Parts: sequence; C-alpha cells; structure tokens
Amino acid sequence: MGAPRAAQSFSQPARSAAISCIGAYRQYKLCNTNVCPESSRSIREVQCASYNNKPFMGRFYEWEPFAEVKGNRKCELNCQAMGYRFYVRQAEKVIDGTPCDQNGTAICVSGQCKSIGCDDYLGSDKVVDKCGVCGGDNTGCQVVSGVFKHALTSLGYHRVVEIPQGATKINITEMHKSNNYLALRSRSGRSIINGNWAIDRPGKYEGGGTMFTYKRPNEISSTAGESFLAEGPTNEILDVYMIHQQPNPGVHYEYVIMGTNAISPQVPPHRRPGEPFNGQLGTHGRGQEEGEEKEEAEEKEDVHGGAPEVFTSESAQTFPVRHPDGFSSHRPDNVVPAAPQPPRRSRDHNWKQLGTTECSTSCGKGSQFPIFRCVHRNTHEEVPESYCDSSMKPTPEEEPCNLFPCPAFWDIGEWSECSKTCGLGMQHRQVLCRQVYANRSLTVQPYRCQHLEKPETTSTCQLKICSEWQIRTDWTSCSVPCGVGQRTRDVKCVSNIGDVVDDEECNMKLRPNDIENCDMGPCAKSWFLTEWSERCSAECGAGVRTRSVVCMTNHISSLPLEGCGNNRPTEATPCDNGPCTGKVEWFAGSWSQCSIECGSGTQQREVICVRKNADTFEVLDPYECSFLERPASQQACHLKPCGAKWFNTEWSMCSKSCQGGFRVREVRCLSDDMTLSNLCDPQLKPEEKESCNPQDCVPEVDENCKDRYYNCNVVVQARLCVYNYYKTACCASCTRGANRHAGFLGSR
Repeated sequence: MGAPRAAQSFSQPARSAAISCIGAYRQYKLCNTNVCPESSRSIREVQCASYNNKPFMGRFYEWEPFAEVKGNRKCELNCQAMGYRFYVRQAEKVIDGTPCDQNGTAICVSGQCKSIGCDDYLGSDKVVDKCGVCGGDNTGCQVVSGVFKHALTSLGYHRVVEIPQGATKINITEMHKSNNYLALRSRSGRSIINGNWAIDRPGKYEGGGTMFTYKRPNEISSTAGESFLAEGPTNEILDVYMIHQQPNPGVHYEYVIMGTNAISPQVPPHRRPGEPFNGQLGTHGRGQEEGEEKEEAEEKEDVHGGAPEVFTSESAQTFPVRHPDGFSSHRPDNVVPAAPQPPRRSRDHNWKQLGTTECSTSCGKGSQFPIFRCVHRNTHEEVPESYCDSSMKPTPEEEPCNLFPCPAFWDIGEWSECSKTCGLGMQHRQVLCRQVYANRSLTVQPYRCQHLEKPETTSTCQLKICSEWQIRTDWTSCSVPCGVGQRTRDVKCVSNIGDVVDDEECNMKLRPNDIENCDMGPCAKSWFLTEWSERCSAECGAGVRTRSVVCMTNHISSLPLEGCGNNRPTEATPCDNGPCTGKVEWFAGSWSQCSIECGSGTQQREVICVRKNADTFEVLDPYECSFLERPASQQACHLKPCGAKWFNTEWSMCSKSCQGGFRVREVRCLSDDMTLSNLCDPQLKPEEKESCNPQDCVPEVDENCKDRYYNCNVVVQARLCVYNYYKTACCASCTRGANRHAGFLGSR
C-alpha cells in the first residue's frame, strides 16, 4: 500500500456476567496511515534492531529482518544476524500493524496475516478497477484498446496511435521482441522518447503531464517487446510512433478515459487507396475485455482512406458516415436524412489540386500524392464531389519528397549470452552506425553518429546468485621467523544453506586469498656450501677433496637457519686412493693458458705414463698404462662469461617433532665472483626440501577443553564451531563433533 500502518484494538465492555456475548470481543481499525519519509526504517527493522543490545549465546549481534518465510510465519519476528548466515525467531508475533511482506496489501494482527482492501478495511476484498474506483465495476470509464498490426513498407517513423488528453492507465506494448523501436512525441513537436533517430535508454521520462516508464527487455531468453507505461492523466494529446526496421510484430495499446463520451483513437489522414495506413484502431466499451472487438472493425476498409470502421459500446446509437476526405463523423439515428438529390454536374465546377498528402517518410526519399477536390470554377470554394465529373478527376501521381538522407543512428543488436552461469558476468552486443535512404538501411562510418552518445557494447549480467566465499580460519603464523615467508588461511565455497561445495560454484574473481607473503625482517647470515668435489686431488696416496664456502645474508627459507658465526665449515677434507709404490699411472701436467681471452677456447697439458718408486718417478711407454683411462690432454675453456655453481646452506631444524615434518635449506646459483647467476644446470640443483621425523606422536589431552554453556549441542548443529568464539566456549562439543566428522570421512 506504500504506507506503514498500525492496528488499534478496542475491547467491548461486558454487558453482564450472566449474558454470554456472541462474536468477536475485540475490534481493529487502521491508524497512522500517513506515508513515512523514505529515509526512515521499516517497523520490522525497528523491532529487530531492539535486540541489538541483548546477548545471544553470550555474544552481541546486529539484527535485520529475515523475510524468507511463508504462511503465518510472516507474522513472527524472525531476524538475521548481519554478516552471518543464521536467523533467530526473536518473538512469536510482531507488533500489530506490521506489514506481512513487502507488498503492503496485508498486515499482522494478533499474529495472523490479514488482508486490507482498497477501502482500508481489514479483511476487505475490494480492489481498484481499471477506472481507479475502489470496488468499481469498470463502468465509470471507457477502456480503449486495439492492435496496430499492419505491414509497413518504408523504413522510418510511422504513427501507431493517438493518446488523447486525460488518458490514464496507458499501456503501449510490442507483442513480440523485434528490431523496431517505439517512440513518443507531443503535438507541440517535442520528442519525449526515441526522437530524432536517437534511441534512449530504458527508464522514466516525463511527458504530457505524466511519467512514462520505458521498458526494453534485455534477457536473451525473453520474447517480450518494448513498452510504454504511464498512470496518467495526460494534459495534452500525445502520438505514439514505431521506428520501422523489420516486419511489424504488432503493437497492443490500451488506455482509459473517464466518462463514456470518449473519442476513438485517430489515424493519419490522406492515405492512398490500398496503401497500409499507420494504425488499426478499435475501442472497447464499458469494461469490455481485450479480444472482444467486432470482427468488422478488422475487416472493413473504406476505399477512400483505407481506415477500418471503429465501433464502441455506444455504436448502437450512432453510425459512421464517410466523407470524401477520408474522415468519419457520427450523427444520431433519430435524425432522418433528407431525400437524396441527383447530383448537379455543370461547367461551373472542376477538379483542382488543394494540397498533397503527408510524405510517407520524414527523410531518406519518401513519396506523396496530390489531393484533388471539386471546387467552384469562379469562387474556388470546395463543394461535394458529386458536382464534378468523376471521370475527369485526375489520377494522383506519385511525387518524391524529403530527399535528404535521414540522420545516422546507432543500430543496437541483441545482447549475447551471459559469460557466467551465476554471479557477475559480461555480455556483449553489436552497435553499428546506420543511415536510412530510399527505404534502405545502410551501415556507415561511426563518425556520422558522433552527435549521438554511443550505446554500451558490453554490460555486466547476473543470471543467478552464486554460492559465496567464506573465510573459515584466521591467518596462520608466518612460515619463517625472518625474511620473506608465507602464511595461509582456510577459504571455502559455501552454498546458501551453509554446505561446502566445489569452488566452481563461487565466483573465482571474488575469491579471497588463502595464501600471501609475509616479511619478518632480515635474517641472520648463513653459510652456503657447494657439494664436495667428486675426485681426490691425488690419483694415489694422500690427497684432498674440496668445496666452496661463502657467507650470505637475506636468504628466503621456511624454517630458521643457523647464522654464520665463527665456525666456518671446512673447505677441504682428506682422501686417500691407496699407496703409490710401484703403481703405474697416468701423470698429467698443468693446463696451459686458454687459447683465447674470452668465449670458447682450448687449453693443453702433457699426459705421460709413469711408475712411482719410493721418492722417484719412472717414465714408461704409453702402452704400459693402456689398461687405465687416459686423462684428456686437451679441453675447452671459457673465460667470459664466468662460470656458475650451485651453493646451499645447512639443513634447517625439522618443522615437526613427530608424524612427519620437513626441513629446508637454501640453494642458490652463484658465479665465480659470488653473484647470483642463472647459468647453473637445473638438473644438478641440490634438493631444497626433504621429509623428517616420520614417527607417530603421543596424543596429548587438554584438560581445559570444556563446555561453558549447557546448550553447546545447538552450536554444533548450527555449524558455528568454525568461529573461534564458539570453538572456545563449546570446546568439548566442538572437538567431539570434529572427531565424528573426521571418522565419517575416514570410513568413506
């Protein structure tokens, strides 16, 4: 009803203790029916907000109305906690006078939903009729309706129907979706909607003293066409046009005129015989429903104007009389017409052109025809056509008119399907600049439409509401005590009934992050080591194996590493390949300098076969060492760029003391000058992470995990254990519930 209302009760005093009163002992009437300011809260919002300062389960919430209830539950005070997915019945019934729902046609009285008639009486079934009369029978006005469904041959504006002054309940609707557009213009020439080849956006437009709602359904699956809707009344005559671009699917029009002497809608005059005119008109009488139009109104055509005869509920007392100019008038049937007189044809009268018809189009090369009338030869006054010889009447010849091109306009295509099945998506449409000339619609360069605002080619769309993301846990602590690490939290896709569903059910673009970097400040220095060299420095006897050691800062790791300190790891370790006495072996000299200063070159060395005796070496023929692998006497060398090696730190402590953890170390590729490099072989990169401590843990019992409330089972059923507050307040119940859930999943 638009206005919040209250209900006031009055008790009947008892007549006497001995007499039993039959019937209701309490009466109700409406009060405070004035419209509240738009910024004020509804009465149901006020009632829910009154519980904001009252604790629920030991915690305070802000409450708002929960409207997704049916039947008599509409009169319960059901409130939802803001920001949470549960609601509570705060009271068995709302305050009397609270609207049952947003429609406002019923209110709650003593917990029951009671309807309100247009007469503001509880329980009344009176409604407003088409004439705007409460409880009326549609006899106080005339409902005018019809269908404009004639075929149109030329592109451009074609008048559909005239809306008279004083019209109410105006409804102009295309019968099916098409590429045509409806337009509205006042008789003063002012364009209200879609004028001057500019297509307006759907919305509200003021004109003729009322507000018109322009609708253009954009849903892909919708077959509904455009529509103009207005409550009225209009304070001037308005004309409805169709911008014709494709076959006319039909336009239904309807409006209401108070009283019974309504004027039928007018059609454009001066149409050629047989030419489709711009409207098929019909009126319905008192309360007559659409579809009861007389068939004659659709079939009879006058040979002069091409317009059908129009019948109203008053047509039993009047009948149409056609005039030569195509207009019709009515006369009472109780007036007897004079006896027909034979026409007097004389040389005093002749045919004369008295104008032309309207141009068939407002631009882009249309056509028009001369209008010939019978006039007095001397005075040039128009007389009935019977005074002239009809065989001498000139044949109207078509004349071109309005040869200038029509203004360019934006031709808007259909929206594509939404890119998302739920939640916000995108849809696209084609927008072309077109221009009409000689009944043809041509695509032209976009700059010709620069005087018009270009319609959007993309738009957001939403077919249905997706499930929503829910953050189940707080952020974990950072994975490293220093440097840059990561922290995580649990993010789930939850349906509107609280169940965890697949992530695809939610909008992935809106998914909260479940992992992010965290910077714990600079780390202490750590030793970075290469692997030990594979070969001993001596082929026999004592030798050493070596590795490189470097201290670096700001490493990135998941667990703490030791600082550099003074305990520098050794760079050499002893090795022994056995005694050298009497042993035959290849002896290699030192390498020569690289053959070039940069790039790829070669270097040489001498390789001889020797036998070691005590303190001396004996040179032998090479065949004596042939059973041994001969070292290379030539190798490639690269001076520039510098080479690179893999360096790594010591292993960190294990992340867990039991049930399997992991430990990490830092691995970096460094060049000879100890700078970061990307020239290391990835296949030789040492492992950065390995598992550790796989043994089982000994379970610990938390003696402080207890329930602090008697009704913690409700918390488990309502799935509130995911919140830290309830997880602590109902620790025992939440733990048991989690164990049962884990056992159920394990059995599956």
